[in-house]
Amino acid sequence: MATRIESDLLGELQVPVDAYYGVQTQRAVENFNISTARLSQYRHFIWALGVVKMAAIKANHEMGLVDDKVKSAVVQACKEVMEGKFDKEFPIDMIQGGAGTSTNMNANEVIANRALELMGYEKGQYEHCSPNDVVNLSQSTNDAYPTAIKLSLIKMNYILIEHLQQLVDAFKKKGNKFANIIKMGRTQLQDAVPMTLGQEFCAYAMTLSEEIERLTQNANLFREVNMGATAIGTGINSVEGYSEACVKYLCEITGYPIVLATDLVEATPDTGSYVIYSSALKRMAVKVSKICNDLRLLSSGPRAGLNEINLPPMQPGSSIMPGKVNPVIPEVMNQICFKVIGNDLTVTFAAEAGQLQLNVMEPVLAHSILESIQFLMRGMDTLRLKCIDGITANEDVCENMVLKSIGIVTALNPHIGYKNSTRIAKEALKTGKGVYEIVLEEGILSEEELKEILKPENMIGPAKRTCQ
Repeated sequence: MATRIESDLLGELQVPVDAYYGVQTQRAVENFNISTARLSQYRHFIWALGVVKMAAIKANHEMGLVDDKVKSAVVQACKEVMEGKFDKEFPIDMIQGGAGTSTNMNANEVIANRALELMGYEKGQYEHCSPNDVVNLSQSTNDAYPTAIKLSLIKMNYILIEHLQQLVDAFKKKGNKFANIIKMGRTQLQDAVPMTLGQEFCAYAMTLSEEIERLTQNANLFREVNMGATAIGTGINSVEGYSEACVKYLCEITGYPIVLATDLVEATPDTGSYVIYSSALKRMAVKVSKICNDLRLLSSGPRAGLNEINLPPMQPGSSIMPGKVNPVIPEVMNQICFKVIGNDLTVTFAAEAGQLQLNVMEPVLAHSILESIQFLMRGMDTLRLKCIDGITANEDVCENMVLKSIGIVTALNPHIGYKNSTRIAKEALKTGKGVYEIVLEEGILSEEELKEILKPENMIGPAKRTCQ
């Protein structure tokens, strides 16, 4: 492979001649071969790095620190990075030491070398446009890197909510379709009282729709950034007015209502916004996983389980048991949720590990949240398209369970009292007879009275039967 020679604090190093990245990125590639997750896989993070660098160069130009030619070239290079033209030039591992310095320098080098090309120079001729002195001017990794993380999370949160809303709508659609199918509700895995299958699916839709507001509220915390804080929040090597100008351009470029942190020394090591947002992802994952547990139970069987619903058959379920079909889509969604819950614990540890004026664990913190969002988006799409949309109901099974269940004795409480109802339930359990049969045998109620009381539609109460 043809190479060019670049140098840094540690000396010279060979870099692929066609690469837009430079020596510090090359060192990171060699030092951090840790995971299979590369920065190039996180399109929105790369976009955000381009946004930060564009805002910075525009602010520095406004401050009179760079000339028109350099500013124009860097802005164009940033635009191309934002558009995804150089994603393959971000090869570094998401897990890295150095508090994100490798990521920041990867962006600086790619943008500098592309700007050099635009100005008619060769890659590596940094005397005309330096990654550090121009692209990173008035910045430090400690303000540019977390700002990019926050911008990427704001953008990805909007997309995540779109995927979540589609899943909510899918549950609503099924809820309305199943609105008139009577079934037994269960508590503690025991027969409780009747409900409709529609109510069950509407409840899934409602509980997930609540997460849209939680995610939105928590993502709003990412609007506060520390640009201009530079190393530790004191603003060293930046000029007066730079922070305000940079934030102004961040708003202009993204359309997001970005604000400057009140105390940059406090904001630089603070990772509280990541902790609370990650907790919202965990909360949503817990809910989705619980729903998947329900779907697996409701579809269990087909002969020796509940068999109230049918999940779409996606693949043969066993290498030894012919005809077996497993609920593989809810199963994979469960596992995705476990990963999100684990990532939240990683975020917690990473946030707690901050020391003094910086949290150096931000790379694993950022990767954990970004990975959780990607997993959830893909998982929810898979759950919706390959499972929820194709669910059908076994209406006869649901109705027979209601009629045979001892749980319907609850409907008799207002008419014969709790003590009599308890005795009848006990008798039904002992003899195997139905509640209906025992009440008639004992002459407690007439058949007409009993039929009216035990009509399934009269037992579901005032609750809504369709999704709102």
